[in-house]
Amino acid sequence: MKWICLIAVIASGVMGLTAGATDAPSPWVQPAATLAEEIAGILGPGQAHLTIRNLSTIPSEEIPAILRLLEQDLKARGVTTSEAESANVLRVTLSENLRERLWVAEIVEGNETRVAMVHVDRSISHVKPVNEQIQLRKQTVFAAPELSPGEPILYAIEKDSALLLLHPEGISVLNRVSDGWQRQSLLSFSTQHSLSRDARGLLIPSVNGVTAFIPGLQCSIEFAPAEIVAQGVSGAWSYHCHTSDDPWPIARTGTVNDSASLKAFYNSARNYFTGVVTPSLGVDLPPFYSAALLPRPSGAAFLFSGIDGKVQVVENGALKPVSGTRDWGSDFAALNSGCGAGMQVIASGSGEATADSLRVYELPAQEAVPASAPLALDGSVTALWSAPDGKSIFAVVRKTTGAGSEDSYEVDRVTASCNE
Repeated sequence: MKWICLIAVIASGVMGLTAGATDAPSPWVQPAATLAEEIAGILGPGQAHLTIRNLSTIPSEEIPAILRLLEQDLKARGVTTSEAESANVLRVTLSENLRERLWVAEIVEGNETRVAMVHVDRSISHVKPVNEQIQLRKQTVFAAPELSPGEPILYAIEKDSALLLLHPEGISVLNRVSDGWQRQSLLSFSTQHSLSRDARGLLIPSVNGVTAFIPGLQCSIEFAPAEIVAQGVSGAWSYHCHTSDDPWPIARTGTVNDSASLKAFYNSARNYFTGVVTPSLGVDLPPFYSAALLPRPSGAAFLFSGIDGKVQVVENGALKPVSGTRDWGSDFAALNSGCGAGMQVIASGSGEATADSLRVYELPAQEAVPASAPLALDGSVTALWSAPDGKSIFAVVRKTTGAGSEDSYEVDRVTASCNE
C-alpha cells in the first residue's frame, strides 16, 4: 500500500479542528495522545516529516482526523511536522489483528531507527468495518459425540445418504439417524503409511463413490445404491487402498472447468505440498499449505499460502505477492457467493487460537480486501475446503475442552449471503 504524505498546513489543521468542535468526541483521541507521548519521549523537541499508512479496517476517511490529532499532540510536546530534508522521519503504521489494533511509529534519526507502539482496543471505535458486503453463517454438520474423544477428522464428505469422515488411520462411514449421524463402520487403513505430526487428507467424489488421499496412500471407496446404504446392510460398500505418491487434486471449484484444476505433490513426511504441481504454471513454486483457483478476465489465477506465511498468486505465468493477508492462517478456500465480484476467498485467522474465526476477502488484484465481518468459531480451524459446487465451504474445527481432556472435532458448513 502506498505511503500517503499527510503534511498539513497550519490553516487547514485549525479549520478542521474548529469544524469538528461540536461533533462527538473522536474515538482516536486517547490512542493518538499516547502514541504522541511515546514518540516525543524518544525524539525530543524538534521537527519531523510525518507519513502514515493504513493496514487496518479503519476507513480512509478517518485518517485525516487521526493525522490532525497526532500533529496536535506532537506539537504540544515540542515536535512539529516539516517537509525539510533535514527533518527527522516519522512513519506511522495503523495495523490490526482479530483481537486488537496496533499503531506503530518508526522514528528515524540519521542512521538510527527506533520504534514506539500503542495497543488500541478494537471496541473503542464506533466506525463500522469497511466493505462488509457479505454475511457468513455457520451450520454444524457433524459434532463429536458420535466418535471417540480425540479422534481427529482430516476431511468430510456426504455421499448418497452416508457421511464419510477421513481420519489418520481410517475412514468412518456414518448413516443419518433422527438426531444426527451414527457410525456404521470404520474402514481401517491396512497398508502402512507414514504420517506427519499434523496429518492432512482429502476426499474427492467419483462416479461410483469417493477417492481418499492420505500421505503415502490412496483409497477407492465404492457404494451400493442409496436405499441399501440407508438400511445399514453389511457389505453395501467396498474399498481398496494402495501406497501412492500420486499428486493430489487441489484448487478445484464448481465454477471452473476441470481442465483448469490443479494437482500438487504432497510431502508425506511433512504436512504441506512440495511446490511441484501439474500442469505446470510456468514458475517455480515454494512449498505451500493451501491453494485456491480464482477466475480472472485473462484466465485462471492460483492463490497459494506458503509455509513461510506469505500468500502469493500465480497469474499469466508470473508469481506475485498478495498484500492484506497478515492475519490469514494457513487454510483458505474459494467461495462462489454471487456477491460483489462473485468469487471470494474465505481465510482462517492466524496463529494457534483457541477461538478461531473465518472471514471473506475480495482479491481484485494483488490485495486482499475484507468483505465480511469475522465469523467466530468455537475452536481452531484444522482444515478448510470448498463444497463441490463452490457455493459454501466446510471447516473442521478442533475444540479443546481443558487440561487433561481429549480434544473433540466438529465439521461445519459455512454459507454466505449478500448484505443490502
